[in-house]
Amino acid sequence: MHLYIHVPFCNKICPYCAFYKHKLGNTDIRGYVRSVITEAKLRLPQGYRPHTIYFGGGTPSMLSPTHLNTLVEGLKEHIDFTGVQEWSFETNPATFTPAKVEQWVQLGINRVSLGAQSFEPELLQLLGREHSPQQIAQSVRMLREAGLPQVNLDLMFSLPGQTLEQWQHTLQEALALLPDHISTYNLTYEEDTAFFEAYGADAGDEETDVAMFTMADEMLTNHGYRHYEISNYARGGAVSHHNLACWRGEDYYGLGPGACGTVNNTRYRNTENTATYIAALSMGQLSEAESEQLTPQARRAELLGLQLRTDEGLPPHLIREQDADFINMLEAEQLALRTADGKLKLTLKGRLLADEIATGLM
Repeated sequence: MHLYIHVPFCNKICPYCAFYKHKLGNTDIRGYVRSVITEAKLRLPQGYRPHTIYFGGGTPSMLSPTHLNTLVEGLKEHIDFTGVQEWSFETNPATFTPAKVEQWVQLGINRVSLGAQSFEPELLQLLGREHSPQQIAQSVRMLREAGLPQVNLDLMFSLPGQTLEQWQHTLQEALALLPDHISTYNLTYEEDTAFFEAYGADAGDEETDVAMFTMADEMLTNHGYRHYEISNYARGGAVSHHNLACWRGEDYYGLGPGACGTVNNTRYRNTENTATYIAALSMGQLSEAESEQLTPQARRAELLGLQLRTDEGLPPHLIREQDADFINMLEAEQLALRTADGKLKLTLKGRLLADEIATGLM
């Protein structure tokens, strides 16, 4: 089992981000902390012992040391932390101090994901980021000096006006910092974002997407990174075990406003309103916006889309007899291959069409 905690607070709202988030404003931070602890008490089974914990956002590093410590100590009243193998914490460059990092290490956080996005000042400005390329490097050094075991850099490509040369430079700068993990995300224009309003759903260029995806694969794998999921690379075995568990379809609980969870084929999503979330939990009530029981067909379709993205491939139990002709075509077109143990794995060429291939297998 796995645990996700959503921290929705941001210092600034980025124009491309579709996750639930908001500025602090008049938010009752103590109320938020109490509510997440209460939700853990109401939602989690007695003695819950997660293998991974992931603090996402938003910007979890905006939590003060006092609030973070109160949150963790409160969660430990309902959660057994002794089995945690990986504890991830999302941050933005220049949003933390050495003292904060020291606290994270003492708490047991062993993986930090930095929202670097780009090493081009003009692209950082376009993305609404408040850090500079130099501050990315400074933040990585700060994490290393504190003894943080694993550091991930989030990068984005196919940005408006971004050139291949700029993307190559960003990859080079990222590699120079020797992160344990690099995530490379192809920008998508999501509804309810400023980018969607400015550029539209059909923005972007497929030829550029392919060129930048291929460049990242070549550069990162040549430097010893395993391309273990379409958007993710790891060296030295530093894969994201939390995300890998989600791609494999393992159960996880989500706590916090806007958080989702899937347990025993039941999917729930908490309300995307922090004030409403706090009000409900203050009265001892869960604050769910929706909940659904996933049918076997829906669950299979979801797993197809997730597991085909990984280098582990699609396990035999998800492959049907009626898929044989389609799979033969994929192999003939060098989009996929069957392994000796019966798994279906996409080639690099096939990964560019992962969504379409998953649809063909549904």
